[in-house]
Amino acid sequence: MNSFIMSTLRSGMRRWPPFWKAHKAASEGKSINPKTGRVAEHKKCASCHKNLPTKEVQVDHIIPVVDPATGFVSWDETIYRLYCDTSNLQVLCKACHLIKTKADKALRKEPVKETKRVATKRIRSKR
Repeated sequence: MNSFIMSTLRSGMRRWPPFWKAHKAASEGKSINPKTGRVAEHKKCASCHKNLPTKEVQVDHIIPVVDPATGFVSWDETIYRLYCDTSNLQVLCKACHLIKTKADKALRKEPVKETKRVATKRIRSKR
């Protein structure tokens, strides 16, 4: 059920105005797509700085939607982080996006270091 809800929220993200502002900000204009030989809109990857056709780039959250350190907290937090301002969005090529996503997932799988808990004794007061 959670994956269905998240998938639906992510697809709705494609209608979010800051998503398109980020997309437009990465625009490098139209040029020939070497794979097809046709003129296509090109975007600049924020990581590797390559100019690629729009079909080969994705909009990424700079600060992940699900924080690798804390994991899933609540739907309210997830929605707040998913539907963010343009300042937290960047355009990455599919290869760079995959690398970043794998790194985020690896961080989530690392065990969380617990802080040392100081054992305290209860002292009974004499009455």
